[in-house]
Amino acid sequence: MSQENHTYQTPPASIMTLADYEQAPQVSIDTKKEYMLLSYRSTYKSLNDLNQLEMSMGGLRTNPVTNIAAATNYINNLKVLKVSAKEPVQVSGLPANPHITFVTWSPDEKKIAFTNTASKGVELWVLDVASAHAIRLTEPVINANLGNPFNWYRDSKQLLVRLLPANRPALIDPKQELPKGPAISMSDGSKSQNRTYPDLLKNSTDEVNFITLSGSELYKVDLTGKAELFKAEDMYVMESFSPDGNFLLVTSLRKPFSYIVPLNRFPQITVVYDLKGNEVKTVNEVPLSEVLPKGFMAVRKGKRQMNWRSDQPATLFYVEALDGGDPQIKADYRDAIYQWRAPFAENPALLAKTIQRFSNIIWGNSSIAIVQDEWYDTRNEKTYLINPSNTNESPKMIKDRNFQDVYSDPGNFETWKNAYGKYVLAIENNNLFRIGEGHTTKGQFPFIDELNLKTLKTERLYQSTYTDKMEEIFDIEDFKKGEALVRIQSKNEYPNYYFRNFRQKESLTQVTHFPNPFESIKDVYKEVIKYKRADGVELSGTLYLPVGYDRSKKEKLPLLIWAYPAEYKDKNSAGQSTANSNEFTFPYYGSFVYWVTRGYAVLDDAAFPIIGEGKTEPNDNFIEQLVSNAKAAIDAVDSLGYINRTKVAVGGHSYGAFMTANLLTHCNLFACGIARSGAYNRTLTPFGFQSEQRNYWDAPDVYNAMSPFQNADKMKTPLLLVHGEADNNPGTFTLQTERYFQALKGLGAPARMVILPKEQHAYVARENILHLLWEQDRFLEEYLK
Repeated sequence: MSQENHTYQTPPASIMTLADYEQAPQVSIDTKKEYMLLSYRSTYKSLNDLNQLEMSMGGLRTNPVTNIAAATNYINNLKVLKVSAKEPVQVSGLPANPHITFVTWSPDEKKIAFTNTASKGVELWVLDVASAHAIRLTEPVINANLGNPFNWYRDSKQLLVRLLPANRPALIDPKQELPKGPAISMSDGSKSQNRTYPDLLKNSTDEVNFITLSGSELYKVDLTGKAELFKAEDMYVMESFSPDGNFLLVTSLRKPFSYIVPLNRFPQITVVYDLKGNEVKTVNEVPLSEVLPKGFMAVRKGKRQMNWRSDQPATLFYVEALDGGDPQIKADYRDAIYQWRAPFAENPALLAKTIQRFSNIIWGNSSIAIVQDEWYDTRNEKTYLINPSNTNESPKMIKDRNFQDVYSDPGNFETWKNAYGKYVLAIENNNLFRIGEGHTTKGQFPFIDELNLKTLKTERLYQSTYTDKMEEIFDIEDFKKGEALVRIQSKNEYPNYYFRNFRQKESLTQVTHFPNPFESIKDVYKEVIKYKRADGVELSGTLYLPVGYDRSKKEKLPLLIWAYPAEYKDKNSAGQSTANSNEFTFPYYGSFVYWVTRGYAVLDDAAFPIIGEGKTEPNDNFIEQLVSNAKAAIDAVDSLGYINRTKVAVGGHSYGAFMTANLLTHCNLFACGIARSGAYNRTLTPFGFQSEQRNYWDAPDVYNAMSPFQNADKMKTPLLLVHGEADNNPGTFTLQTERYFQALKGLGAPARMVILPKEQHAYVARENILHLLWEQDRFLEEYLK
């Protein structure tokens, strides 16, 4: 039978018990360690949540009634926890059935602003933290189509808000509007090697509707709800106050629009205003950016990444390419960083040059800043210490490393709020601080380091010693006392937050007490296993065995492998493991862990490195390495005596689905496979995909060899194909699965295709996810048991 018309199904009880749970809240804490905000979300959306009006254009998918992104993941409740108390306080005054997002603390941390999406639009609300009471400031007239629609003024008494224009025209129904002519695009001979972007503008009607949806007026709104017009209607995409609060940086979109790239590459103009709305200076004008050089390190010409220095009252900085943005051009320096002090009477001043492509700057004070650059082809990252006040002082190299080498990762620099309320480098006694994840050959041991600015030598202040738990270090909350916010978990203890005094041994104070919602699998066996593939590359994966499984008797179980390939330029980095067997076992639809309750062994997050050393690109021998990874994983679990190697399934999502289809096509190691939301025909992504920078015409043999669609005649193994009906991820449009299934069916391969209604690349609706688990269970039971 070629079609089955199923109503929604639910998985077996052992899986349903795990899938049907309430997730713990997200936590946000003020810098004084007085209050925590707990933000609660539903575990899943409903299908009805996805069944809303939607317009797609310029890379956006927005609800034209509510004027906010259609896929917004809302918070449905807020509570305030006084850190010294044990129980949180329910926020009063919230609307019925709240749909909350854009949660933002005020500069003085006494208020929290957020939006609520009502049936007719988006409202602005504010929460008084001490009283845990919320009030509404505006009617549903906020325009959130282009992202965060408000910013706090520095005085914490007003907000700058994007409101719908008073005379906003009605949207044109593209189904009712007769076209006045064809849509025409031109190529002028310039190379424009763009990825396959989704939801682009298609015609003049789309352009008119895009202008309507993106148009806002800027208003000053105080904490009583009083609103005053600040700037007239424009297509505002970014507003940012200077640290001293006296200037406002505003970026707006301009025409002409494009039908081949999304709105972030449309023309833009950036203007600085004073607090009365008077123009101070037009600081940047960016033309339409349809044409870029080839390669991941390509950037556009002109000023980019413009923003305020967080350590100065009102100084802009920006980056400009010295190589024309073309990574193929040889250059001693790739980028230059400039600074420009308000009111911009003087010309911008050169601050520093970077050898590689600029990636980040962290401001400290007038004489201290950290600059980072990177180069993808070599996976290299350099970190420098610079003196912003003395450009004659040469940058000091702090670290020169392979950014994929996790064992050498020095961690991230810690920041704190300065007098302007902006985050800058934490500098204490001429030291900087870094927090690292601490992955090593022996396991994961997070750390806090102190970096002396004079000697550039590092001293370790703290390192976790847990071998039966997993510790994560988030922030240093008190540098003098030595207190850090950490989260501790084990394989069967749910993650909770603590304050750790890293200067005092065993000083730990628990802050949250979230229960374990997955009691039924707390006793599953869990182990990170390490093994080698044929060429000696170290691999790893997390092995799960069912509750009560006798590892001495070694009953032969079917094995499920879930994986996602990753590209590397060296075997050393590829062989490193970030898996931690003490990480809490958190089953979700993105893995096979549920099936440990159904009598399967599961190898989760199995390492599938694809390596290309020297001038060899990783994908030059993609298939051979893929099969070698798979064989090594099966051999490793089989050598432990736990599995029947004739009953092994493989699965993955997105690029993992692409992996799965290729494995079933090119080897006989698997009895079946599950491929979700993948791309299977690489000629439909001709200007690169994943980490492939070459285009189809550069490497046609590579593209064809890697494409399961082009090799569909070789595929004879049962395959479950799943895809979201509305997938808007670049390269993985739903058409990819539909055409691959059509090829498999036409060639007689055993395959089943499930299209999940209304879903995008990641699945969110309860009905769809539960049905997906049912489909996967039924498929595995049929072909493995």
